[in-house]
Amino acid sequence: MSGTVGQVIHCKAAVAWEAGKPLVIEQVEVAPPQAMEVRLKILYTSLCHTDVYFWEAKGQHPLFPRIYGHEAGGIVESVGEGVTDLKPGDHVLPIFTGECKECAHCKSEESNMCDLLRINTDRGVMLSDGKSRFSIKGQPIYHFLGTSTFSEYTVAHVGCVTKINPLAPLDKVCVISCGISTGLGAMVNVAKPPKGSTVAVFGLGAVGLAAAEGARIAGASRIIGVDLNPSRFEGAKKFGVTEFVNPKDHKKPVQEVIAEMTNGGVDRSVECTGNVDAMISAFECVHDGWGVAVLVGVPHKDAVFKTHPINLLNERTLKGTFFGNYKPRSDIPSVVEKYMNKELEVEKFITHQVPFSEINKAFDYMLRGEGLRCIISMEE
Repeated sequence: MSGTVGQVIHCKAAVAWEAGKPLVIEQVEVAPPQAMEVRLKILYTSLCHTDVYFWEAKGQHPLFPRIYGHEAGGIVESVGEGVTDLKPGDHVLPIFTGECKECAHCKSEESNMCDLLRINTDRGVMLSDGKSRFSIKGQPIYHFLGTSTFSEYTVAHVGCVTKINPLAPLDKVCVISCGISTGLGAMVNVAKPPKGSTVAVFGLGAVGLAAAEGARIAGASRIIGVDLNPSRFEGAKKFGVTEFVNPKDHKKPVQEVIAEMTNGGVDRSVECTGNVDAMISAFECVHDGWGVAVLVGVPHKDAVFKTHPINLLNERTLKGTFFGNYKPRSDIPSVVEKYMNKELEVEKFITHQVPFSEINKAFDYMLRGEGLRCIISMEE
């Protein structure tokens, strides 16, 4: 790769020109990394629901043309000035949030919400100079979440790039860079279910199933999956889910159903849908005295959470989490090691694989609700 250092790279990228329209494989120019930036060769990327949400322009500020993608694995091609802890050839995961290691959040053992690099869905340019590193014949193409992995090469801030074990298969561990870590961390880092406890997981998509996997790893005795789609129930058993509740099957609120099933409520619950009613149910279904509910899903910006204060006074705890409370650079390498040590299975999250030229198929699978994660191979 030394021949490309300092040069503009011409490569293929899947460009979203307008909301909801199929991505177009284009020849793009990718500028060299500037200070504190890294240029990556992406080998495998995956489609996450967040990409689809903003591609459909349900996000706050539609921004096009744009290169989406934020779950991926690749290799460092070159580094910009001031980058000391990464070098060309390193195997890495780009991550949609970052860790500058210098702000109050990064220095706190309790937070992973970096002041400089926390997620910003509206920003389509690099922090250092407010410009894009992508262009087509001089026209700038916007970045997404500081990663833009639907491109053979991309540029990211060094704080959003995690160096991992070079022996880890990138076509598998790429899914650790977003959804799997979010659900797993919400359970093991925040909910922290004691061995033998009862757990409820609201929403059995990839993030919810990762939360269930975390409960399984922690040794929960009962893992109750809650979802409106009964077709998800059978597959969820592979992730440790032992019982299922479909709120549509009951006349009473689902939190009452769960309280009856568990003699007063579950010990821990994790909500992964973003639906505010599910959030309220997840909180109200935990046992008084010691129950802990963790919110993961992102609600509509106008949503309001309402519950009676007595639910808190009766010693239930409500928590929120962002990216499973993992610090990207400090903590994610150890999650990859869990996979390498066979403590964490990621293969069962991967249900489809397509070549880069067929990236729109990945969108079709997700829009139809088929499967969990589709791996997109950049090298066809």
